[in-house]
Amino acid sequence: MLTTINDAIWNPMAYFALAVGLFFTVMTGLVQFRRFPDMIRQILSKKNCPDGISPAQALLLTLASRVGVGNIAGVATAIAAGGPGALLWMVICALLGSASSYAETVLAQVFKRRINGEHRGGMPFYIEHGLKLKWLAVVVSAIAMLGYGFVFPGVQSNNIASSVETAFNIPPLVSAIAITALMAFVIVGGTKRIVGAAQIMVPVMAVGYILAALIIVIANYEQIIPTINLIISSAFGTHQVFGGIVGAAVAWGVRRAVFSNVAGVGEGTYGAAAASVSHPSKQGLVQAFSIYIDTVVVCFATGLMIIMTGSYNVFAADGTALVQGVPGITAGAAYTQTAISTVLPGVGPGFVAIALFFFAFTTLVAFFYIAKTNLVYLSGRDDNPVLDWALKLGMLGITFYGGIVSADVMWAVGDIGYGTLGWINMLCLLALSAVVFKVTRDYDKQCKAGLDPIFDPLKLGITGADYWVEEAENIAKNQAGTPVNAALSE
Repeated sequence: MLTTINDAIWNPMAYFALAVGLFFTVMTGLVQFRRFPDMIRQILSKKNCPDGISPAQALLLTLASRVGVGNIAGVATAIAAGGPGALLWMVICALLGSASSYAETVLAQVFKRRINGEHRGGMPFYIEHGLKLKWLAVVVSAIAMLGYGFVFPGVQSNNIASSVETAFNIPPLVSAIAITALMAFVIVGGTKRIVGAAQIMVPVMAVGYILAALIIVIANYEQIIPTINLIISSAFGTHQVFGGIVGAAVAWGVRRAVFSNVAGVGEGTYGAAAASVSHPSKQGLVQAFSIYIDTVVVCFATGLMIIMTGSYNVFAADGTALVQGVPGITAGAAYTQTAISTVLPGVGPGFVAIALFFFAFTTLVAFFYIAKTNLVYLSGRDDNPVLDWALKLGMLGITFYGGIVSADVMWAVGDIGYGTLGWINMLCLLALSAVVFKVTRDYDKQCKAGLDPIFDPLKLGITGADYWVEEAENIAKNQAGTPVNAALSE
């Protein structure tokens, strides 16, 4: 039943996500490519005001949720169902999806609010204040709160448990208890030290993971050209073995790319809205760059290791085995563990298990932040102990359950949630594309004039951007030293 629902959601959405990414790529004038140098500058820039967080902090916050099990286990499941060609479609989806990420981040910034001294924004905010559809904002917020609080964490804990079992022969039940206890210590106890340590470890593990991939590639350098040829021929249906599953290559490549980098799904909008910048496009560029890091770098590194070493199985939709490079091994982190072990015997299982733990644990923490933000939006307050405890206990419950249940079940349920959010959010992005166009054109115009872009929604005819109207008033007061005129106040 779950598979049927998933296919109904994802088979058409795979092409829709590519189309949306292509639309925003063209509409913004290839902003994710032509503004690449600007991306680096914006990441290193300082925050615009005392409250909020810096662009770099926002990048790390969103990467904490983007870089997770999808980068290790997700790539493996894409290859198992779509063949080596799925990897190329993951990269294509990311290159186009970075424009979708730019668009949703711009909207999150435009329609954010300052609440209790913090910058708050995301999907529900731009749906309510941009589209003026309060009811849809409530529906989306409810789905996101339930998904990030009571469903998606199970996928993370499931893959931690399975990778630890493969590496150290520790029963999933033990891992499930340990992960749940650690999460309880963080979200119930309120300690920030473990979260801080994990945030430090993620960049370290990411660099270590890329270095491990480079070692595998260098050790198998003679396979580089054949592997690239295999990936390309499989992606476009010209390979004699994988030509018959080119549709699956596209569908699963896009599905796992979206699951990994969540471009267009709206997950990154919450952290992106918290950044303090002088113009929405600045953070939009930062988040477009985050898609490159997640998929073009980390996911591609994973796929290259797996395919180059032959550490994968591929099955057609009817269950027919097309390739069995690692018979009996379930698609997931085990593929990556096997790939690394071909060059570094005995190292692969433990290294991947540790890397996946840190990636997935920080994702769990980010999920709680997203779920809590949506809970605050729905309840209108952030000090309701009953709702807070319900969310905490629910998240701990699914974290434990995910560690012991079938991997197929958790992936299927997670896909349904992401797919549903993806459909709604991408349609909303298209409906608000005029705002994205105005903001992008304004940014380009100011840059061309040699200015440091400052956003004023009133000049662009954008309504509902209360935070920026307030900022414009503050800037005018500081510049003139007198109260703003009545027109600006209106």
